[in-house]
Amino acid sequence: MGRLDGMAITLPDIDLFVSIYVQKKAVISLQIEGIQASLIDVLQNDRNNEKIKDTEEIVNYTKATNYAFRRLEDLHLCMRLIKETHSILLSDVRGNEKLPGEFRKSQNWIGYAGCTLNTASFIPPAPKEMEKSLSELEKYINEDSSISNLIKIALIHYQFETIHPFLDGNGRMGRLLIVLFLKEQGLMEYPVLYLSYFFKKNRNRYYELLNNVRIKGEFEEWIKFFVGEICEDAISSIQKIIELKVEDKKRYRQYVYRKYVDILSEGTIL
Repeated sequence: MGRLDGMAITLPDIDLFVSIYVQKKAVISLQIEGIQASLIDVLQNDRNNEKIKDTEEIVNYTKATNYAFRRLEDLHLCMRLIKETHSILLSDVRGNEKLPGEFRKSQNWIGYAGCTLNTASFIPPAPKEMEKSLSELEKYINEDSSISNLIKIALIHYQFETIHPFLDGNGRMGRLLIVLFLKEQGLMEYPVLYLSYFFKKNRNRYYELLNNVRIKGEFEEWIKFFVGEICEDAISSIQKIIELKVEDKKRYRQYVYRKYVDILSEGTIL
């Protein structure tokens, strides 16, 4: 985490990088789900483009991230902040009819598309127990702890996804919660960690390990998976940008030198 945050500072334009990086990773994540839009589609201003409509949640993710980072300046990471951020995430996108910014009042469940309560692979706590669980989770998020913050956020993410407090958008909010916690703990200055692609790419393993914690209490494998690999993709992207910056500077100097020589040559002829 220290290496990642330190490298982010060396970027030529950190704000531009964060904006494009988050949107690019979200595009890839959505492509895995079957939404065939490109980064160019997202950056276009033509809102009538159907592909762009499909990627509105990418824009929302960026808006929600920026909002939550600013909000952390005067509000600690709490359920109030989580609900406010969730409201932005689901604004005018899939799930916007399912109480954006509000915890669920009814039972939900997790499983294959079209499954019922009887065939669900996992059933989160009922609303009354959910409220108690969220209160305990909020206390855990903000209490002092002797364990590593990276291990702690692995446990927080697991617990949030197990409680599943929203009717929709729990995955998106749960991934953003990771970045917000790391920001509040001083482990990350910029949101240069986008986890959706990593979790989507490894989703079978992700769900398997989550269920193994719930059913078998196997925390260690989950923590190894969660902590061991989350930074590598972002570090690789930053390294490539820095290398590109160096190469572009070299090409620009060569271009200017050639132009300078051409001008001198023309002057000699005259």
